[in-house]
Amino acid sequence: METETYKKETMESQSNLPEQTQKGATFLRTCFNGINALSGVGILSIPYALAEGGWFCLLLLLIMSMVCFFTGLLLRRCMDAHPRVKTYPDIGEVAFGYKGKALISTFMYLELYLIATEFLILEGDNLEKLFPNMSFKVAGLKIGGKQGFVLFAALAIMPTTWLRNLGVLAYVSAGGVVASVVVVASVAWAGAVDGVGFHEKGKLLSLAGLPTAISLYAFSYSGHAVFPDICTSMKDKTQFPKVLAICFTLCTLNYGTMAVLGYLMYGGAVQSQVTLNLPLGKFSSKLAIYTTLINPFTKYAIMTNPISTAIEDWGPFRNSRPMSLIIRTVLLISNIVVALSIPFFGYLMAFIGAFLSVVVSILLPCICYLKIFKGSRSFGSELVFICGILLLGVTVAVLGTYTSVRQIVTHL
Repeated sequence: METETYKKETMESQSNLPEQTQKGATFLRTCFNGINALSGVGILSIPYALAEGGWFCLLLLLIMSMVCFFTGLLLRRCMDAHPRVKTYPDIGEVAFGYKGKALISTFMYLELYLIATEFLILEGDNLEKLFPNMSFKVAGLKIGGKQGFVLFAALAIMPTTWLRNLGVLAYVSAGGVVASVVVVASVAWAGAVDGVGFHEKGKLLSLAGLPTAISLYAFSYSGHAVFPDICTSMKDKTQFPKVLAICFTLCTLNYGTMAVLGYLMYGGAVQSQVTLNLPLGKFSSKLAIYTTLINPFTKYAIMTNPISTAIEDWGPFRNSRPMSLIIRTVLLISNIVVALSIPFFGYLMAFIGAFLSVVVSILLPCICYLKIFKGSRSFGSELVFICGILLLGVTVAVLGTYTSVRQIVTHL
């Protein structure tokens, strides 16, 4: 009944809202926000994904891009189902009531939590690349270089997590768009100028590596959790499909360029973060690594803030500044524990992509769309296409999750 009520209160109220005259983000600014949401640390693992599956995976990259673009459009249509829909969990509530909202929130928060963990692993790996063979002593206990760098990075990040108003950090994180381009340019420079070259031929196809490759691609296109927020912030929401088209096109070009460059440079020897392959002592290498290191400092707090806020809004903790500091600090400590326990950047990213990103970015948009509009339209060929996407999503989720968990367990 709740779903039917939502559907009956749809376009009438929305038609009275002059979206073009509302205050909000301009088209260009929204494009930057969308690109920043899509283009993150996943770009470092794109060459590794190509090495896992072979050159054929470039086609899979394009397919994943088109699928995620389409499911992004489905989210926009779901937002039209009721004027009060502002966020992704709101869409779940329109479709399936409170249970739907709780399910989507759970997957979103878990995805954000593990992405934040990836930031700490990334910091440890790249700092160790810059300063190899280092160790630290704390209270007489010797700590290895990578573990020590993870702790050091966490301490540096900690003050940013105490901020409840992240508006300033949100603007700073927009630099992630520039950072992604700089990293690709630095890798290209290392290959063309710094003596690495582009001599590796690679392989056409590796069936065993396909689950890992497509899981990493799913992670790289997992911006759906914030798409509704970006759409809501627009001055002219009718232009959101154009924004998505531009964002996915530019990100796919950037991802594809990085994949080809990294694979031609290092072939099957490319690591889960291509920056770890770059030659030491070269300016291009240092620029790429330092650019990579900056991103987590600007994005960690933004990733974990929704989780912290959800806990803080719970009855006993509401409006308590001391409890807010404790919650955010404990959350960071738990991220440190996970990062030190599972220090496998590529494998953990593949797990996030297969188990969480596929669900959030592919499966749930289709399921919610079909549920919300099941009684108000005839789907026709669109239904066949959506069913094909669901089949692809389930296949990737099952095979990718199994493969990534097996790899993590094997290397523990």
